[in-house]
Amino acid sequence: MSVTLVNPAGLPDAGVYQHVSVATGTKLVHVAGQVSWDVDGTVVGAGDLAAQVEQCYVNVHTALTSVGATFADVVKLVVHAVDWEPAKMPQLLDGIARARTRLGITVNPPASLFGIVALDVPEHLVEIEATAVLD
Repeated sequence: MSVTLVNPAGLPDAGVYQHVSVATGTKLVHVAGQVSWDVDGTVVGAGDLAAQVEQCYVNVHTALTSVGATFADVVKLVVHAVDWEPAKMPQLLDGIARARTRLGITVNPPASLFGIVALDVPEHLVEIEATAVLD
């Protein structure tokens, strides 16, 4: 499988993601939105957005590897953040950086961020879903 990430001329450098991904392959993988539960269903990082973002990435990684994929195969991430406001961006970016270091992630696939009212339980501050393409 091949994913090419592109920042087209005429669009600003977003830093934490590329604007476009072009993928070739034969299997489309959808990872359900992952929250900050550990394997036992315990919330990781209650009240800590960065810790929850990191755990969401870990859970997406676990889901991807279960089907033979990695973050290099991801063509799109979608982030849903509770009560979002721009002042929370440093915490979000910290969580992403920690996850990237912990998991050895070197790619920045396209991503969208949506502010939402609530998630499944009050303790969850963020949910991250992924789409990947495999051969």
